[in-house]
Amino acid sequence: MTDASGPGVDDDRRLYGAARRGPDMRLSEVTWTDVRDADVDVAFLPVGSTEQHGPHAPLGTDALNAVAVAEAAADAYETEGKSADAGSEENDAGGGDAARGEVAVAPPVHVGVAEEHRAFDGTMWVSPETFRAYVRESAESLVSHGVDRVVFVNGHGGNVEALAEVARRFSRDASHAGYGVAFTWFEAVGDHAGDMGHAGPLETALLRATNPELVREERVDEASAGAADRWGEWVSGVNLAHDSDEFTDNGVVGDPRAGDAERGAELLDRASASLAELAAAVVDRGTE
Repeated sequence: MTDASGPGVDDDRRLYGAARRGPDMRLSEVTWTDVRDADVDVAFLPVGSTEQHGPHAPLGTDALNAVAVAEAAADAYETEGKSADAGSEENDAGGGDAARGEVAVAPPVHVGVAEEHRAFDGTMWVSPETFRAYVRESAESLVSHGVDRVVFVNGHGGNVEALAEVARRFSRDASHAGYGVAFTWFEAVGDHAGDMGHAGPLETALLRATNPELVREERVDEASAGAADRWGEWVSGVNLAHDSDEFTDNGVVGDPRAGDAERGAELLDRASASLAELAAAVVDRGTE
């Protein structure tokens, strides 16, 4: 990604998806006065992992994909809001929908619950307890600034259970007005969801659509050859395998060759539309 002179600004921006068109309210890029003066409806907190994704996809795949979906959904939410605002001008006073504000996209959480990939070099993980505390306190810091609606935008299967608990405890806390829910992008892509795997067709497709330069295309055939057909070793409805190296030679589950950029664009459209719809419901829940 970088030349011999070392990392540059473009590399840092790419990590957060900023090389693409996205929302104006990226917290890593705006100033504190920008946030103070903004009309923020909801925050998206992308959550990923730093873990193996086969020989062809980067360790940061889960965070990269979560950011891509979060930013596309923020665009969709704000664009729909602007359209509604324009239409409301034709309605009688008080007859239109309330004007929408902005979506604040927080910097992603890059290390999650991923010990199942510990056999593969470069994988990082924390305990579920540490993860839950860190993510919850990150959300609580937003509430202190009046951003009390949060969607945790998840890109890693190992985070699902912990994030559900984070959302519940965050929302039940009587010491603040925060309300949050967890959203996992690959659960919101309709009939594609059955092909999820790991570093397989869906994750590879989304990367090809949003961060194509990070896919090692010359290694995709190798990734496919060493891939498992399914996640785990199942007997009587129980997964006997605790770690991914017990059932996949190279960390891949599913065929990444089946995930081209066109499919990735469709995945992005479906997931971001679902997230934008969810965000509107989360915001409305706070105003009922």
